[in-house]
Amino acid sequence: MPAAYDVFNGDADGLCALHQLRLAQPRDAHLITGVKRDIGLLRRVPRGPGIEVTVLDVSLDANVDALARLLDGGAHIAYFDHHSASRAFSHSRLQLEWDDSPQVCTSVIVDRTLGGRHRPWAIAGAFGDNLDATAHRLAADEAWSEREIASLQALGHLLNYNAYGETIDDLHIRPDALYLALHEFADPLAFIAASPYYRQLEHGYREDLAHADRLAPYYTCRAGEVYLLPAEAWARRISGTLANRLTHARRDLAFAVLSVRTDGAYCVSVRSAQPDVCPADVLCRRFESGGGRRGAAGINALPAARIDEFIEAFSAYFVKTDGPDAEHVAGAKSEFTRSEK
Repeated sequence: MPAAYDVFNGDADGLCALHQLRLAQPRDAHLITGVKRDIGLLRRVPRGPGIEVTVLDVSLDANVDALARLLDGGAHIAYFDHHSASRAFSHSRLQLEWDDSPQVCTSVIVDRTLGGRHRPWAIAGAFGDNLDATAHRLAADEAWSEREIASLQALGHLLNYNAYGETIDDLHIRPDALYLALHEFADPLAFIAASPYYRQLEHGYREDLAHADRLAPYYTCRAGEVYLLPAEAWARRISGTLANRLTHARRDLAFAVLSVRTDGAYCVSVRSAQPDVCPADVLCRRFESGGGRRGAAGINALPAARIDEFIEAFSAYFVKTDGPDAEHVAGAKSEFTRSEK
């Protein structure tokens, strides 16, 4: 029997998309995943005739060479995604289910494919991908109570929070182990009630959030704020969640959260207040290792020497003016340093 591989982003959207699919279409497969920013995952699939590969929530553009290599080698590939796919191509053994609309994530694409068969997990995935309006719309079709919807929202946020980190060692739970734990439950509310992994994520989230709540913006402008985090594992874990929380608190502003990598570069998370007008991925792609989608994007490794360049680009892009609009928050960095000692 040909080998099968499930390749998926380790965040809430990737986990919930694969979980839905395998609940409906069970298959024993090798799991290939990683931290949220580890997106070149198709390189890790060995080339071979007749292999079955399912890809969820990783950019086609970032994997197009490996995709072509696998197809040339005789693989059959089903690809579900909502990231950039400008380099997409047709192939007789490629099934591409793709939609980059701002209110769509991979869990929603899989939900469409399955006709809503395991929709509660799509709702959790949408909440985790910061698509609250989409999640609430799906939940309204299911007649869930407000308490149950709040539980799915918390689950989505915790699954997404666990994926942020520079390496697997930064995470509380390996994404492949978390997927296997999820897959024991057809009902997400049962996972919440019974799984020790849920308690572990809940505890870690509270501790990391206590650090994040003491942060002040490093830089502000009329259109948004930039936060600079320290070189700590908690900061690498909370960076994406912080960006999402800031966006929910001030939907009229754009945000960027920069966390220090162990090599001295910065991992950047960007959120746009107007993804149709100023897509976040357009800004991030100006920098090497940048990409993502319209509402939420990032830069995997921004050199420290280019922080000022990024801040200027952030301000100019979201403010859309040539005037001296931006203002550095005097003392913000030193105050931040004192608060975290």
